[in-house]
Amino acid sequence: MLDTRFPRLPGDIGHPASVPGQVLHRLVAGASPRRVVREQDPELLTPFIAAGAALVREGATALTTSCGFLVLFQHELQEALPVPVWTSSLLKLKELARPGVLTVDADALAAAHLAAAGARGDTPVAGLEPGCHLQRVLLEDLADLDAEAAEADAVAAACRLVGRHPGIDSIVLECTNLPPYAAAIALATARPVHHLLTFLGERLDFGTAPR
Repeated sequence: MLDTRFPRLPGDIGHPASVPGQVLHRLVAGASPRRVVREQDPELLTPFIAAGAALVREGATALTTSCGFLVLFQHELQEALPVPVWTSSLLKLKELARPGVLTVDADALAAAHLAAAGARGDTPVAGLEPGCHLQRVLLEDLADLDAEAAEADAVAAACRLVGRHPGIDSIVLECTNLPPYAAAIALATARPVHHLLTFLGERLDFGTAPR
């Protein structure tokens, strides 16, 4: 888990009701959203490995993260840890025919992230509008979230993605904080929406399906 204080709604991987059954959490001190998303600090790899190892000692049989940008560490984390590691919903991209990506910050999501996920480098990407309410809450780690405004920001970004790339036939939400708005995005875009919970549901059999 990133070191955050912003509210996590049901559907967010960090909300205790988002995944059925017992889920262990481990916060990585100092792993702020800005440091992970915009700075992409490689010095965070060591504490993430340590957090993963601690969770395995506590009984974890599979590991994930609370930020899709950590796909940059996918290979290293899987090599270092003895259980399956799925860092990001971006790992779903290689299984889809014509997907597009909705991310918290399109300027920060680079070809390296797509390559780490095994995805095509020309995969269409759109982000939250720079400076919009939801982006500020997430990247500036603000304590207050207006859920209606956040949903409107997410839907608007998804509509921009489809408007610019009408050929996409599905949407993958990079950001683990976007799944609470998946149903609204699917309704607005008429595309199935994949995210970390649907990805994990396919592998851990807890029944989450794309909206």
